[in-house]
Amino acid sequence: MSEAAFQKAAEEVKQLKSQPTDQEMLDIYSHYKQATVGDVNTERPGMLDFKGKAKWDAWNALKGMSKEDAMKAYIAKVEELKGKYGI
Repeated sequence: MSEAAFQKAAEEVKQLKSQPTDQEMLDIYSHYKQATVGDVNTERPGMLDFKGKAKWDAWNALKGMSKEDAMKAYIAKVEELKGKYGI
């Protein structure tokens, strides 16, 4: 997968006709962060930051996944969402 295909998917996900489910958004977020940053490099958010903890946990679950594999998974998920929600 190329960086260009990854960037294209990152733009297309913003153009979906309707909002994906929370779990789909976590999948997209976690794979994007793993592809662009790598393994989690921050502390887990505090106990009252429910959204932040969910995002951190989803990203942390991908620990050890290569950036290239994360890009492939991200692109595949965006393609799936495009089929489901349209752009």
